[in-house]
Amino acid sequence: MKRLFLILTATAIMSSLSSVAQEQTTKLLTTTDVVLNRELSPKNLHVQWIGESDSYATTQEDAIIATDARTGKSLTLITKQEIGELMGEDSFMAMPRYAFDAEGNLVVTSLSKLYTIDIEGRSIISQYSYPKVEGQPLANVKRQNGNGPLFAYTIDNNLYLFDGEKHTAVTAFEDKNIVCGQSVSRNEFGITHGIFFSPDSKQLAFFQKDESRVSDFPLLDITSRTGTLKSIKYPMNGMASEHVKLGVYDIASGKTIYLNVTEFDEERYLTCITWSPDSKRIYVQVLDRAQENVALNSYDASTGEKIATILTEHNDLYVEPQHDLVWLKNDPSRFIYSTNNRDGYFNLYLCDDSGNVQRLTKTDADVKYVGQNEKYVFYTSAEISPVDNHLFKVDLKTGKQTRLTPAEGWHDISMSNSGKYFLDNYSSLNVPRVIELGRTDGKPSRELFRAPDPTEGYNFLPIELGTVKSADGKYDNYYRLIKPMNFDPAKKYPVILYVYGGPHSQMVKNTYLAQLRRWEMLMAQRGYVVFVMDNRGTSNRGADFEKAIHRQCGQCEMQDQMAGLEWLLSHEWCDRDRVGVHGWSYGGFMTISLMTNYPEVFKVGVSGGPVIDWKWYEVMYGERYMDNTHNNAEGFEKTSLINKAKELKGKLLICQGAIDGTCVWQHSLSFVQECIKHHIPVDYMPYPTAEHNVFGRDAVHLYDKITAYFIENL
Repeated sequence: MKRLFLILTATAIMSSLSSVAQEQTTKLLTTTDVVLNRELSPKNLHVQWIGESDSYATTQEDAIIATDARTGKSLTLITKQEIGELMGEDSFMAMPRYAFDAEGNLVVTSLSKLYTIDIEGRSIISQYSYPKVEGQPLANVKRQNGNGPLFAYTIDNNLYLFDGEKHTAVTAFEDKNIVCGQSVSRNEFGITHGIFFSPDSKQLAFFQKDESRVSDFPLLDITSRTGTLKSIKYPMNGMASEHVKLGVYDIASGKTIYLNVTEFDEERYLTCITWSPDSKRIYVQVLDRAQENVALNSYDASTGEKIATILTEHNDLYVEPQHDLVWLKNDPSRFIYSTNNRDGYFNLYLCDDSGNVQRLTKTDADVKYVGQNEKYVFYTSAEISPVDNHLFKVDLKTGKQTRLTPAEGWHDISMSNSGKYFLDNYSSLNVPRVIELGRTDGKPSRELFRAPDPTEGYNFLPIELGTVKSADGKYDNYYRLIKPMNFDPAKKYPVILYVYGGPHSQMVKNTYLAQLRRWEMLMAQRGYVVFVMDNRGTSNRGADFEKAIHRQCGQCEMQDQMAGLEWLLSHEWCDRDRVGVHGWSYGGFMTISLMTNYPEVFKVGVSGGPVIDWKWYEVMYGERYMDNTHNNAEGFEKTSLINKAKELKGKLLICQGAIDGTCVWQHSLSFVQECIKHHIPVDYMPYPTAEHNVFGRDAVHLYDKITAYFIENL
């Protein structure tokens, strides 16, 4: 399920509970700590490359400091006071947001204006205002490439341009079903936005979707005097979906053409929109609605006509393009293409317009492009371990691959333009954060920053990382485990299984505290064994591992979770009669699936925003993993939790945002109605103004409720 689904559990959410007798000299977590205490996150250092140079910038007190990566020598670039004087602003409460353009000029955003400052000359090169329209909320604001004044933005369903002086309507559709310049396909297939400036900024490509055939779903807004129904477009599995086009607007002439896409039917998907370096061609990956076939096409940006189909892919389960093309610096006729459909893992391939495909990264692990220079392509990879993320380089001529990050853990990388250096921000289980300046020639790195332990003074308990065999015996599934405070192996403790389990997720990593949700630590401090494991169907383990769920969501996931739980319960200090489970979204679906399929095992569960029946879920995600209701009736019958409601025996609390536009209210309310029908007791807590996730003080209330539910019933 969408990465957004993980935000609730990834920030974890709690507030103070009734006091627990404690004699510890260190503090126990409160739910307020878990939600709002930023001091419990490792401190960071704001560091970035200065344009295309091999110097990097850091903020120290009230100044921006530049350091030469080669020599290590530092100097003050500019102070906060000097920036304010140049911009005509007396003072800033803090250092303003800043970045660097390709030439190394300082780009500062302040008070809805964008300033480009020549640091050496201490002068403002340009000053542009962000677009504003009186009384109209603007969305999807995107600036042209380079330093020019052009901004694109949307108001309601139409797309506009602003050149610093005047606003120009790119589209003017009165029909609200025609939506331009916004993300499409409900943010699947790596889509995050709907506006694409050409490299020379003379043209603007944009998504246009026609939602006129898509069904409406009503959401209730209780904040109005009498309550208001707000309808959203929600394309449900097996029903009519949106029609997507790609328009290209020529800024000089004011004319728009649309790409002439002929593959498949009108409910196809368009993704991975990539301009050619010369701005003459647009590359699009075209996907059929069944998501079994994809064509990588190039189109003439001036006419919209297709130039060529460069390559095609097919998979009987599904294909899922996610990454834009990347052009080679030393050869703009070739590009890097990423797919997991050819060799079983996300690897990088060198391609050209003639359809020649050469595998670049040859490893049985998922990889991700990071950067390049004339000799090497740099990428991160799971090949050392699925819970570690390391930087590698591959020689474009010889294909030789070399590891560049020796320290264990999860490395987030920013490459210098030259490819000689990289900024490495990493952590591991017991290392909060280290930032280093690395060298791609293999010479030792230089430490720039090391974060102190942010949990000092709190009774954070040890976290164990390990593996359990998947139910089919083919894989090692990674887990994290926290034993209760004052653990005594001679005693028996209640167990809480925290679960997500769905695609595009990885709950267990060798990062600081192993991706811990602080609520888990809070529950361990209160006497619970807490266990989290990634099952088949999750990401970063290759196509076979992730696609094992196809057409039967929840089945192999439950088998793996039960295999992990059986291993855990084999320890004498686990109380088999006191086992609980909690999860949100896909994890909410997994929670109820486990409780109703294994009613003798689970005594208590809390399910948040659950999918109950995949026929009520969206086309894009749902049909990829479940096919559709017409082709897979047996699979929908098997995975539906409506059919399982009568099997519920344990105590179950369902929490749901009442204006959830992701897992719409129909899911959880239908399950409650089925429980009523069979006289099955169930508890329910709606959050009337929350969407799919619950945030802020509402989230504090939510996790007070969740925690109290486990304490009272487990």
